[in-house]
Amino acid sequence: MLDWLFSPLRHRARRELLAQPFPPAWLPILDGLPFYRSLDERGQQRIRDDLRVLIAEKEWEGCGGLVLTDEILVTIAAQASLLLLAIEHEYFADVRSILVYPSAYRTMPQQDAAGVVRPGQANLGEAWQRGPVILSWDAAKGGAVDPRDGHNLVLHEFAHKLDMLDGLADGTPPLQGREELREWVATMTAEFAALRAAAAGGHKVVLDHYGATNPAEFFAVATECFFEKSRQLRQRHPRLYAVLQDYYRQDPAERA
Repeated sequence: MLDWLFSPLRHRARRELLAQPFPPAWLPILDGLPFYRSLDERGQQRIRDDLRVLIAEKEWEGCGGLVLTDEILVTIAAQASLLLLAIEHEYFADVRSILVYPSAYRTMPQQDAAGVVRPGQANLGEAWQRGPVILSWDAAKGGAVDPRDGHNLVLHEFAHKLDMLDGLADGTPPLQGREELREWVATMTAEFAALRAAAAGGHKVVLDHYGATNPAEFFAVATECFFEKSRQLRQRHPRLYAVLQDYYRQDPAERA
């Protein structure tokens, strides 16, 4: 109810924000990102607009002694905006805060059903259902400046957030109609099974074996590959590339 009441105020604030000149100090940061340079002027403008809203509306917090800088905010927000480039969106509405550590961090200790407390594990990033996105800055920056290694922490974690928009982390984000859903489920089920078989056999493929963990991780890993190894994915997994192209409304293989 409160979101509905404040929606007109939010839209007004966004209009006023985007009516201001883009901060000149942020342009060199964007120009240092290969994916941004590959976009046409319209795409670059959309990235500039969306990242400003993400920076303004989210609660950003430096953790582990990290002091947030313009480079950190712009680099992360620009990558997250790439996922939104051509789809209808509400700026990752369920993401209220983004926590950034300088490097790998240790997760909170977990207590199992028997009451045994297990120590936390080293981690590079997380996306919590109805909670924050947590990122390590060195991994987030590394993924931004190397667009062809197939690994991008920011794309991975924010893909999880797209997946969670319907309340489930199941590898199937909200889709347009029954036909798109039918093709998505058929393709993702077959491709996930193929990746699990490849991982079990130790066979190297385009997709990272981490995607064989579960369907949610498969979607996030496939998203990384779609943007970072687009031509290889299109050549070796054309059906998977096609459903991701339909969902994101982008064709990164043609930009590569």
